[in-house]
Amino acid sequence: MRAQYVPAMSHVLIVDDERDLAELIDFNLRGAGFTTRVAFTGEAALTAAREQPPDVVLLDLMLPDLSGIEVCRHLRANPRLRDVLIVMLTAKSEEADRIRGFEVGADDYVVKPFSVRELVLRLKAILRRASSPQEGTPPLALGPLRLDVTQHRFFVEEKETPLTALEFRLLEYLMARLGRVQTREQLLEQVWGLSSALETRTIDTHVMRLRDKLGPARALLETVRGVGYRIVDPAAG
Repeated sequence: MRAQYVPAMSHVLIVDDERDLAELIDFNLRGAGFTTRVAFTGEAALTAAREQPPDVVLLDLMLPDLSGIEVCRHLRANPRLRDVLIVMLTAKSEEADRIRGFEVGADDYVVKPFSVRELVLRLKAILRRASSPQEGTPPLALGPLRLDVTQHRFFVEEKETPLTALEFRLLEYLMARLGRVQTREQLLEQVWGLSSALETRTIDTHVMRLRDKLGPARALLETVRGVGYRIVDPAAG
């Protein structure tokens, strides 16, 4: 019964130097139907990711060698690993580091201390949302933007631009609802697959990073103050 919530054999790389916590997460994820690998340092994590590309990297910020920020940057720079989902583990006092994590390509974060059961459910929701492109879906095109949902590729003025999995889903969701304002709560539920586990600032940070990647079309992603966001048609104005 559990397997219906996890894409077949989803593989999680757990990166944390707290061995007891890493082993506890490992035990619970395996029990929930994931395959796992554990790394206790940043260098070991990068080696493990290259040897067996994961679907998700559960990445602690504080590591004994490389920081989680550096590991994230290396993963995003690798063409084979740039689409891997990265969920950072942070302490409540590390808000500035969470923002830096998003800037280098993290998809989500979980604040310590956390319930392992909640973590399992959260990873399932993130994977479910990120791994459901519809076969045969025609590309979404708007001005200089083109989003190929089936092949998971994004182009600005016909030049391919890499997006993280959640950035891609966020842009797809907004482009498919052209001109319609989407509240932060709607985005939280429909893009992240969660009802209340994320702060809305997480969404604001992702939108800001996505807007930067739109290049000359960045003005098409509008902020509706006090409400949310929308993609507008440049030909409509």
